[in-house]
Amino acid sequence: MAHQLRCRSVLITGSSRGIGLGLVRGLLAACPAPDFVFATCRYPEKAQVEPFFRDRNRFLSLTPDVVSESSIKKVVKEVEDIVGDKGLNCLVNNAGINVVATLEEVTAETMLRIYETNTVAQLMVTKAFLPLLRKAAQQSTGMGCHRAAVVNMSSISASMELVQADDFRMVYPYRIAKTALNMITRCLAVDLEPDGILCISLHPGWIETDMGGSLAPLKVQEAIPGILSVLARLSEKDNGRFLNGQGGTLPW
Repeated sequence: MAHQLRCRSVLITGSSRGIGLGLVRGLLAACPAPDFVFATCRYPEKAQVEPFFRDRNRFLSLTPDVVSESSIKKVVKEVEDIVGDKGLNCLVNNAGINVVATLEEVTAETMLRIYETNTVAQLMVTKAFLPLLRKAAQQSTGMGCHRAAVVNMSSISASMELVQADDFRMVYPYRIAKTALNMITRCLAVDLEPDGILCISLHPGWIETDMGGSLAPLKVQEAIPGILSVLARLSEKDNGRFLNGQGGTLPW
C-alpha cells in the first residue's frame, strides 16, 4: 500500500512539465494534500497546469530563475510570507537541463552551463531556503518530509560504480553535473543533520519526459505514486543516501 506524504508545505522547482509537474499533480490529488504546494518554473505561461489546480488556495505558482540570486531571494520572501513561522517542510530540487555531448562533442562552455543549472543552482536554492527549512524543523521531531527535508533529483547515470562500457552514450555534461549534485547531498546531509533536516539524492527512474525521451519504459503518471511513497517513508536511516524510485539504495 502506498504511503501518503504528510507535510504542511512542499516546494518543487522545475514544475512546468515532466516529473516536476507530475509531483505537483500527485500532491494536489493526495488525501490529505499538503496545505501549500509551491510550484516554481521560469516560464509559467508554458506550464501545463490545469485551471483546476490554479483555483485552489493550496497551489501557488512562482517564477524563480534558479541561476539568479536576486530571483531566488524574491521567491523565498514570497514563500515566507505564506508559511510564516512554520517554515517550509520539503524542498524538491527538480529543475535541470540535459545537453547531450559525447567526448568528441563536449566543450567547456557546455560543461559550465549545465554545471551552473544542474549543480550550483541546486546548492544556492537550498542555501536560500535554509532559514525556512530550519523553522519547519523546529516544529517537530525525527527526520523526514513531515519535518524538514531536501530532495535533490539526481540520476542513476550519476553513479560512478554503475558506469559501463556498453552504456548508450557517455553524456559527459549531464552525468558529471549529477555526480557533483550527489556530493552536495552528502555534504548537506552532514551539515544539516544537527538541525534535523534530512537530505537525499533521488533517481526517480527512467521516465518518458522531454529529458527522458520516448524510449523510457515509464510514463510520468505511472512513476509519481511510487516516488511520493518513497518520500513519505523517509526517516533518519535515509539521510545522505542515494535512492531510486522504489526506495532502494543506489551505489555512488
